[in-house]
Amino acid sequence: MPFNPELIAEMEVLAQFNLDSHQEGIKVCSDASPALVAAAKRLHDKGLTDQPDGGYLTSLGNDAAESVQLLLRVLKTPQPA
Repeated sequence: MPFNPELIAEMEVLAQFNLDSHQEGIKVCSDASPALVAAAKRLHDKGLTDQPDGGYLTSLGNDAAESVQLLLRVLKTPQPA
């Protein structure tokens, strides 16, 4: 499955969550880019967050955010040649 702009925007939203605290959610403000506002709504529609503008991660959302953030760490870490 290739990455498309919608999936990338969803991953950008998931990357914003603090996984160290389940008591901390996010709020995608209405003046954020339309792509991020739409991504937050799609994540809610998919059952990954509890609010259409972010809110808190569901159990499935937490798993997805962990995966996204792990992928980002791996890709940002310089690999030996």
